[in-house]
Amino acid sequence: MKRIPVNPWSWSLNVGYNQGEIIEGAKRQLVCAGQTSVDSKGNPQHLEDMRKQITLSLDNLEAVLRTAEMGPGNITRLNIYTTDVDEAMKHFDVLGARFGPINATPPMTLLGVTRLAIPGLMFEIEATAND
Repeated sequence: MKRIPVNPWSWSLNVGYNQGEIIEGAKRQLVCAGQTSVDSKGNPQHLEDMRKQITLSLDNLEAVLRTAEMGPGNITRLNIYTTDVDEAMKHFDVLGARFGPINATPPMTLLGVTRLAIPGLMFEIEATAND
């Protein structure tokens, strides 16, 4: 798979994402459901701790990717939902620590929402991945 960044301006690179990407030669596409801070039985974890919720949500996303024999470098699109945009942005270094070392800058959208499906959860991340 070949990824060609599309950035008419570069400001988004400072935050860790491309404005767009052209994907050429992909064989498979994985569309992931939103991953949240839940354990393997679906029980909410780390209520009222945004940083830990982001970390577990990313762990859960990586588990889905691994099951499909993919990894974070295969992600071509991220959608993030949070009940507190300001608090989530304070902890975006957690995303940077996952994506920065592998030079992954998938296009991303961050949306503030009133609530998520499970009360007490504050962060949800969904992804599309290709290989």
